[in-house]
Amino acid sequence: MSKEWIDRNRKYTLTSKKSGFSLNVAGMNFTENDLDSLSEKFQKAHCEMKKIEAGEIKNPDEQRQVTHFTDRLEYPKSSLFDEVEKFAEKLRSGAIKGETGKKIESAVINGIGGSALGPQLIQFAIKSPYWNELSDSKRNGYLKIYFTDNTDSAGFADILATIDLETTIIASVSKSGGTQETKNNTAAFKTAYEDAGLSFEKHACAITMKDSLLDKTARGNNWIEVFEMAESIGGRTSETSIVGHLPAALAGVDFKAFLEGACDMDEWTRKEAILENPAYLLSAMWYLAGKGQGDKNMVIVPYSDRLVLLSRYFQQLVMESIGKELDLDGNPVYQGLNVFGNKGGTDAHAFIQQLNDGKNDFFVTFIEVLKDPMNLLVEGSKTMGDYLHGFQAGLSSALRGKGRQVVEMTIEEVNEYNLGMIIALYERAVAAYAELININPFHQPGVQSYKLASKTIIDLLSELEEKASSLKGQSLSAAQVAEKLDLKDQEIEIEGILSKFSENKGKKLGSVEINRELNENDLWIFTVS
Repeated sequence: MSKEWIDRNRKYTLTSKKSGFSLNVAGMNFTENDLDSLSEKFQKAHCEMKKIEAGEIKNPDEQRQVTHFTDRLEYPKSSLFDEVEKFAEKLRSGAIKGETGKKIESAVINGIGGSALGPQLIQFAIKSPYWNELSDSKRNGYLKIYFTDNTDSAGFADILATIDLETTIIASVSKSGGTQETKNNTAAFKTAYEDAGLSFEKHACAITMKDSLLDKTARGNNWIEVFEMAESIGGRTSETSIVGHLPAALAGVDFKAFLEGACDMDEWTRKEAILENPAYLLSAMWYLAGKGQGDKNMVIVPYSDRLVLLSRYFQQLVMESIGKELDLDGNPVYQGLNVFGNKGGTDAHAFIQQLNDGKNDFFVTFIEVLKDPMNLLVEGSKTMGDYLHGFQAGLSSALRGKGRQVVEMTIEEVNEYNLGMIIALYERAVAAYAELININPFHQPGVQSYKLASKTIIDLLSELEEKASSLKGQSLSAAQVAEKLDLKDQEIEIEGILSKFSENKGKKLGSVEINRELNENDLWIFTVS
């Protein structure tokens, strides 16, 4: 190992004296001059970052403040924080019971995107993937936590087959209250409780904005609890708010320690100098690696089973924030950073072959956990943890030896405080990177576009429900259906809808049923009966 490499590691490693958290970017391909070339951009970015915390409008498209950095500093001192803790304790102790008088044992967190990904990450990281399999006594009375985060009846059926409705609460999370996936699951749970002869309202709580549709529904129907969330916190940056707090508290996670870690990272990342600020240093690496255009994919590899969901969480945080068609001046820029990942050392038997030998179109971030929960001897004096470290260090060296770019991050152990630090670091790095490339990271017009496009399909379904009876007794291709119903430009969409109905026997399209067969020309023919 050369002195030059040792000196580079010392120069480009930042370490927290309080926690031992470290960020090492020595394995990235950059020079001191490269960093100097970004100084003007970072001066501007630093000014804009201060504007966020000063309360200025930083989401201009929606005319909103962005308050997740500042709100989490005050949240632990708030009455809302105490209310959540007391609510969780009442459920744990049995002071709040289900409608039939049984102790609540499970909670379903009904949300999507940031409302589910963040809580799932904390649940896996702090309480383990197998928490729900523990007995009530081993969980110390805290609840099993499940998630519905889609509008897929298969996922709903799996949840319904697992939980006991009498001993479960449903926590629906939607800022606007209009998120369709969450609304659909809420309606499905309401039906499930009614079919079981139970009151859904006596097992339901909500997190939403004041006066939203969900807020009015919950309060108007006397749900057991309604918690208010801020309009100025986006879903993908909501984990340090009540959105993350309630699921964590229900499982006995120390959310105050989580917030402490996030706030300590916020303090660290308020420094102006790039080489003193881990978020600025990280965003500089992203910018230089991808030439300011996202030309390199971001690979996230935590060396911990508990952190397996981290890459998925960062996928939403980074890609939804950075993937934008237009910059702040309205110019087409088509920005983005692709994020994918796995866990080490599983990754070595999954996609590392390509990273090592294939296209050099990425940079990888390894996250190592120093403390082993168990000291498991496997070969002489060597432990499982020794091998895990060897795999990570060896892989890092092998990749760098082939000119691949590597970031290394180290935490002492997986706990609430360190997880808070990691999440806050990436939130700040994303915001800083967005300033470097002049885009708004706090809106999601692409998501809105897909929702509007989806609505046209649902509107077409409604039209088919009204008109399908006129086709009763006929066998037609989708093109013929489109022509007869004067919907010629929607043949493909019609075929998709009819195919869906044909495979769900007993489900009627309006007043008729649909069956299909493939004819000799490989064309689907739909029979309306």
